[in-house]
Amino acid sequence: MSREYAPTPGKWYENKDEEETFRVLSVDEDNELVEIEYEDGEIEELDLDTWHELDLELTGVPEGWSDSSVDDDDDDDEEFDDDEDEEDDDDDDDDDDDDDDAEEEGDAEAEKKD
Repeated sequence: MSREYAPTPGKWYENKDEEETFRVLSVDEDNELVEIEYEDGEIEELDLDTWHELDLELTGVPEGWSDSSVDDDDDDDEEFDDDEDEEDDDDDDDDDDDDDDAEEEGDAEAEKKD
């Protein structure tokens, strides 16, 4: 029995005939192309006619799937940004300490003159 699903970016499908699982990366309506990524990371483009010939079933994210998309990179950037902020805070603290030391030295010199 043939199942016809519209290609939806981010959704996972199983090709029942080939017993392969893949997700849709993008759909180009103008050129009638669907870009898909298989579990092994291979990327392929299908024309919409080919897509509609497939015996597909919607499925969930495959077990053990590790997505190395931009989202993961964003998380890394946030962690890096946090580290930078901490370093900046430390630098500011050091500068403040130097200012305090200079003020104390100035006070001591003023007392000697009196």
